Amino acid sequence: MKILITGSKGQLGQSIKKIEDDYPQLDIVYTDIEELDILSRDQVKTFINNLHPNFLINCAAYTAVDKAEDNQVSAASLNSIAPGLLAEIMNQIDGKTIHISTDYVFDGKKGRDYLENDKPTACTVYGKTKADGEKNVLKYPGTYVIRTSWLYSEFGNNFFKTMHRLLNERDEIKVVNDQIGTPTYATDLARMLLSFVDLTNKKKIEEGIYHFSNDGIVSWYDFAKEIALRLNSSCIIHPIPTSEFPLPAERPPYSVMNKEKIKKLGLFVPEWKESLDICIANYN
Repeated sequence: MKILITGSKGQLGQSIKKIEDDYPQLDIVYTDIEELDILSRDQVKTFINNLHPNFLINCAAYTAVDKAEDNQVSAASLNSIAPGLLAEIMNQIDGKTIHISTDYVFDGKKGRDYLENDKPTACTVYGKTKADGEKNVLKYPGTYVIRTSWLYSEFGNNFFKTMHRLLNERDEIKVVNDQIGTPTYATDLARMLLSFVDLTNKKKIEEGIYHFSNDGIVSWYDFAKEIALRLNSSCIIHPIPTSEFPLPAERPPYSVMNKEKIKKLGLFVPEWKESLDICIANYN
């Protein structure tokens, strides 16, 4: 089973690489902009036709949520147009595509867990471009969308690493307590993705949208408090409302996603505090 990874230098791509030895049955090829420009139809077509992968996992995205408000063309190119192109070319060789999406396709105002068939209601450029990317991918057979949330890891820039630094540098910090969701350790998502690919080789898996994050419900403030607890930090964390920390892009107030669909496949969804323990141990 040959797997092509796009956007491999991001935290998810690096997390997949970290665990690839656990899946010797998978032949994984990693690409980023240096190896493959996913905005170039000619490059994508030539690369995929030469490699002929069974699966493509698209980890590439424009993820600067606030900057996207002023860079709509760049965000749309990476989040909307490129995923559709990848799925189109993969479909031409009868390959399958997994596209990574986000809880930001929802405005967070439903007030309860989001299901895969809930209509996207994005209120930011980032969320809208990701929702368009989902539609562009799902036009083709053999395609899957995996929505995730609050991704963090030892790699790249993310909330965990920011908190880890600030808790060591400062005596006091402020963190919003009225945005509710679920953190996702990128290694858990990576493991689920490779297991998902492996599973499709053994039985037919329904195409479409799946949700994956860690289990549990938490605010950013609660998440920060748990990081501090594990680091034995004496830094005081003050809870504040979102209104005291305005940003260009609106954040979903409640973006917890229901994961029963993926659990029914037999794929493991770890509890978020247990995964945080593992991340901290690996980071240290």
